[in-house]
Amino acid sequence: MKRTDYITWDEYFMGIAMLSAQRSKDNNTQVGACIVNRENKIVSVGYNGMPTGCDDDDMPWERDGDSPLDTKYPYVCHAELNAILNSSFGSLSGCTLYVTLFPCNECAKAIIQSGIKRVVYYSNKYAGTDSVMAATLLFEKCGVAAEAYSPSGKDITLKM
Repeated sequence: MKRTDYITWDEYFMGIAMLSAQRSKDNNTQVGACIVNRENKIVSVGYNGMPTGCDDDDMPWERDGDSPLDTKYPYVCHAELNAILNSSFGSLSGCTLYVTLFPCNECAKAIIQSGIKRVVYYSNKYAGTDSVMAATLLFEKCGVAAEAYSPSGKDITLKM
């Protein structure tokens, strides 16, 4: 008989997004993303971090500073955008994005423009902010389904 306690596709892909988040050097929020095509094949992953070629030891990681240029915000690429840009698959039309944090409005625009049609998110800790409300409106207007991930309660442990 085959095993029956294997993880679901949603558990698998959200797990990949969570594992990707562990690459982030952000000291406050680590975000990971995984893009999957209609055949349940991973076409890209990403995490929040500095742009390729930018020495992240020389960049600010703070949330607050004397000026906005002294914070991480003008520099860090979000996980969703990195996953979109990292894809060498070609068209992302009809794909699903698994992400550990609900996308901001800027990432929502990139998600829509790339053709992704479904977003599964783990946390929406910034719900009620202008950015999330704008992203939600954009998704609704453009036919992108945004769904909260439903954890099964299973523990998956990686020992390194």
